[in-house]
Amino acid sequence: MKQIYINLPVHDVAQSLQFYLAMGFALNPLFTDEQQKCVIWSDTIYLMIQSKPFSNAYLKRAVENIEKPLSISHTLPVGSIEKVNEMVEAGIKLGAKEPVPLLEEPFMYLRTIEDLDGHLWGIMYLDIDQFKKLKS
Repeated sequence: MKQIYINLPVHDVAQSLQFYLAMGFALNPLFTDEQQKCVIWSDTIYLMIQSKPFSNAYLKRAVENIEKPLSISHTLPVGSIEKVNEMVEAGIKLGAKEPVPLLEEPFMYLRTIEDLDGHLWGIMYLDIDQFKKLKS
C-alpha cells in the first residue's frame, strides 16, 4: 500500500473541513473524530485536518511557534483548466487568498491559494503530452 497522509494543523477544524469539502475533497469517516477530520483527494492522498494541540501532542516536545504555519506548498493536479478555476474560486469564496498570480505555460495552468491557516496549495492542470514534447 503506497499512500500519503498529510497532517495539517489548523485553528478551526470544523471551518477547515468545510473549506476542503468545498474544494473537492471527500470526507473519510474511518479516520475522523473530534480532534481530526480525514478528507481524501484520491485513493492515495489523505489530508488529516487536525487541531493544533492535537497535531503537536504526539511530538512530546515544545514547538517554537505552533501558531505560525511552515512554508510548505502542496500541489494538486486536476483534469482541466476549468476544474482549476472551479476549485480556486470555491476556496476564495470561503476565505482563501490567492497570493501569487496565475502561472500559465503552454503545458501548464497553475493557480495557488493560501487556505484559512496559511497553508499553500497549488491547483494545477498539466498537459503531460505537451510537456513531454518540450522535453524531447
